[in-house]
Amino acid sequence: MIYITNGYLTDPGSGREGYYDILIRENRIAAIVRRGTSLLDILQPKGMSAETEQREEPERSGQAEQLEQIERIDATGLVIAPGLVDVHVHFRDPGFTHKEDIHTGAKAAAKGGFTSVVLMANTKPAVDTVETLSYVLEKGKETDIHIYSCANVTKGMKGAELVDMEGLSAAGAAGFTDDGIPLMDEEKLREALRRAAKLGKPVSLHEENPALIANNGVNAGKAAAHYGIGGSPREAEISMVERDLQIALTEEAALSIQHISTKEAVELVRQAKKRSSHIYAEAAPHHFTLTEEAVIEHGTLAKMNPPLREEADRLAIIEGLKDGTIDMIATDHAPHSTEEKAKPITEAPSGIIGLETSLSLGIRELVDRGYLTMMELIEKMSYAPAKLYHLDAGYVEENGPADLVLFHPKQVWKVENFASKACNSPFVGEVLPGVITYTICDGRVVYRKE
Repeated sequence: MIYITNGYLTDPGSGREGYYDILIRENRIAAIVRRGTSLLDILQPKGMSAETEQREEPERSGQAEQLEQIERIDATGLVIAPGLVDVHVHFRDPGFTHKEDIHTGAKAAAKGGFTSVVLMANTKPAVDTVETLSYVLEKGKETDIHIYSCANVTKGMKGAELVDMEGLSAAGAAGFTDDGIPLMDEEKLREALRRAAKLGKPVSLHEENPALIANNGVNAGKAAAHYGIGGSPREAEISMVERDLQIALTEEAALSIQHISTKEAVELVRQAKKRSSHIYAEAAPHHFTLTEEAVIEHGTLAKMNPPLREEADRLAIIEGLKDGTIDMIATDHAPHSTEEKAKPITEAPSGIIGLETSLSLGIRELVDRGYLTMMELIEKMSYAPAKLYHLDAGYVEENGPADLVLFHPKQVWKVENFASKACNSPFVGEVLPGVITYTICDGRVVYRKE
């Protein structure tokens, strides 16, 4: 058992906020009580007063044994929140394990406060068969956190033939996505949404029209001009978001716009959500933190799809997070090797790692600047993504999952020494607030700050 005392609980699921003590028994939360409640009162059998129980020698002996077995965590100065949930990560397994694998990805997640993650399906082979999906999920069970995975929408991510969505759903697919490649065939998307609706699973879309992109990963603006390349124009995202939202408005499936990057796309989602309750959107920490200036400063370490845009786009994403247009914060954790990122700007792969910096960036950019409360930030990093993907996660309740993150919101740390295999981050060397001290998953401490 674990007994956490003196911490400040922030639970978006129930709206509970304040100083509480939490008792964990096995893999569930056994009790949530006001700070200062006697542990003996918590442990005693219901219906028995403490006075009566003290006269019962066997009961007292049993309690003494329980007390000796309890690990106590003094959470003074710490926020206690539900374990974070990231529904957009790349662990590169199978096929690209020199970048990351499921075990190292899980370690990075735990260090970042995440107890549940949903893997993207653009592996090699792609997750378009039950066999590959089963491989990923079984390997995930060997880690310390909860590993879920999407399956592809189309076979081989080629956009031509839909996968066996029913079979993959039965085998445990959390949702469907061809993330990394947009689905250009409108009828295929419409059919996928209809089948996904019957299965109760979301479809998540990467929104960039390749026909409009000269060089991906770099905004077609100041950054592209700096490197003397064509870059990726904002219209590549806007046109796809506009088309796909129009299709989604006629269907009943949950559709999520992934890693939104433009102010126009934010507004399109805002208007669509007024007409449908099935529209969702996610934002990555780098898109509400950085602009294309970072690509000029950091080169390939700030190259990603969709690219960093302009300050007006960054502010629009923050406004979307504030007013609920954007439901979730997801890292798009995308590890690459140092050798790959050392290539020229037009040859290096797009993407950055994000699991270990996500909470801190949310605190610095959104909470400390007054855009979101801590409760609202945690909601977008736990409860909301878990709800979309129907995961038993993202809340703190008695008899609920014993998945928690404990962190100091004001203490600072320097970005270095990643648990991930990769270190491709433009935030290396920065000092950020939000020191994670414990991550608890399934009732076990899976990360403890040294």
